[in-house]
Order: sequence, then C-alpha cells, then structure tokens
Amino acid sequence: MDITILYGTETGNAEMLAEDVQSALEDAGHEVVVENLSDVAPADLDVSRLHLVVCSTYGDGELPASAQPFGEAMKDAPDLSGLRFGIFGLGDSEYETFNMGSQQIEEMLVAAGAVRIGERVTHDASGDDMAEDVALPWAEAVVEAVGADA
Repeated sequence: MDITILYGTETGNAEMLAEDVQSALEDAGHEVVVENLSDVAPADLDVSRLHLVVCSTYGDGELPASAQPFGEAMKDAPDLSGLRFGIFGLGDSEYETFNMGSQQIEEMLVAAGAVRIGERVTHDASGDDMAEDVALPWAEAVVEAVGADA
C-alpha cells in the first residue's frame, strides 16, 4: 500500500515518531514517504495514497510550528473527497489543551471532505506508555482497515 505520513511538530518528537512508524510499515512491505506538514500544500495531497498524520500540540492548544502553514492553507482547502487518513496526536494531559493540535488537523481534513479511518488516537506524555508503543498498533490498525476495504 502507498502511504504518506505527515507530521506537525514543534520540538521534533512528532517527526521522530513518524519515522518510527515509517520503518515499521516499510518492514511490513508498504511504500511509505514522510513529509513535514510545512512542506505540503493541501491541494497536493494524493487521494490515491493513505495518509497518516502525526501531530503534536503547542502552547495553548495551537498547532505546532511546522503545521501552522498547512493550517493556514486549509482555510481555502480544496475538495479532499476521496482522501483517507488516520490521525495520531501527541500531548500531555497535564494541560487542558491536551491533544488539540491533532484535533484541529482532523477537523480541517473532515471539513474538506476527507474520511478518517478509525478513531483519532492520542498519546499522553504524562502516562506510562512510550509513544511508539501506542502509535505502531494504531498505524497497523488503520492500514489493515483500509486494506480490508480495498
């Protein structure tokens, strides 16, 4: 399966996690590319590929720096009907704005017609699990769900 992993990050954690997910999916035989949301225009999203989004939250619930240009561009988003995506959020439940960055990206994509596969899954930095221990099963489940629909 052709998969694009998009990440939005402030400190690099989402990028590192996206690369871990990429490695696991490539090991399973998938064709995977990873791109920073800052380098992606919504109109350039390829609806033939599955998109996995890994996004952190920054400040008072804002998008992280690398996702802000994408967020701005989504204000004039093209029709993204046919785009399938899964979304994973990084955050810390010590803050009341827990995982609002991934929630915002999800809402933008859905409003433009994209279809979320599975539920948005979040990682809590204050919890006991490592991010990759939550993200890898999430990514596998999303890919499996899309494969079952094909």
